[in-house]
Amino acid sequence: MSVQCLYTAATGMESLQSKLDTISNNLANVNTTSFKRDRTNFEDLFYQNEVLPGAVDSSGQPTANGIHTGLGVRVASSQIDFKQGSFQQTGNQYDVAIAGNGFFQVQDPSTSTIMYTRAGNFSINANNQVVMGSATTGRLLIPNITVPIDTTGIVISPEGLVQVHQANSPTLNTVGQIQLAQFPNQQGLLKQGENLYSETPSSGTQVLGNPGANGLGTLQQNSLEQSNVEPVQELIDLITTQRAFELNSQAVQAGNQVLQAVVALPRS
Repeated sequence: MSVQCLYTAATGMESLQSKLDTISNNLANVNTTSFKRDRTNFEDLFYQNEVLPGAVDSSGQPTANGIHTGLGVRVASSQIDFKQGSFQQTGNQYDVAIAGNGFFQVQDPSTSTIMYTRAGNFSINANNQVVMGSATTGRLLIPNITVPIDTTGIVISPEGLVQVHQANSPTLNTVGQIQLAQFPNQQGLLKQGENLYSETPSSGTQVLGNPGANGLGTLQQNSLEQSNVEPVQELIDLITTQRAFELNSQAVQAGNQVLQAVVALPRS
C-alpha cells in the first residue's frame, strides 16, 4: 500500500503541475488583447476493487458496500473560457471590438490558410488593404477591404459596414462589409498563438454572417477587447494549487517513511 501511495501522490503532483502551467499562462497574458483564459479539469483514475459492491456474503445476502482504492488523478481536459472581456477605448479608427459571439477571419498570405481571431487591432498595409496588426505577418482581413488612398476617415458600423470619408467627397462611400464566423463548439478551436485560432473537427465548420445577425455579436469601433483573465481569481487558484501540490509531496514523504520503517523491521 505504501508503494501505491507514492504513485498515487505522484499523479496528483503531475496533474497539479499542469494546472500551475495553465495559471502561469493566464497571468502572463493578462494584458494580451482578446486573450481567453484556460481552465484545467481533472478526473480520477481507475480503481483497484478488492470487493465489489453488492457481493454476496456468507449468508447469501448482497453487501451494501465494496472495498476499492483509488489510483490517482489525471488531467481530463483544458477548456477555453470565452467569457467577454472588458472594452478599452483606444481612439484608433482601425481598432474594432466584438461585443458578443464571433470571430474575425484573417488569411495568411503565404499559405492562404484562414485563421480566426477576436483581436481587432487592425491596420493598413502598403496596398491599402486592412490587415491584422502584426510585425511579422501581414494577415489580410477576410473579406478583403481596400481603403482608398485619399481616405480622410473611416467609419465601421455595429453591423460591420465599412465606409470612408474621401477628399473632395461630401458623402460616405462604402468600401466593404466585415463578416464574422461562429462555430457549433467554439471550445473545440485550436489555439495557435498570436491571438489566432484554427478550426478543428471538434469545433465544427464555420458559419459566416454579418455582425448582429443569427446570434453573432456587433462591432464597436475605436475599442479593443481586453483579456478576460481576472488576476485576483488566478492568484487564489495559484495559492490553492500550490497548497495541494505541497500536500501531495507530503504524502510521498509519508509513504517513503513507512517503507523505511518496513525495511528496518528485520533489523529490530
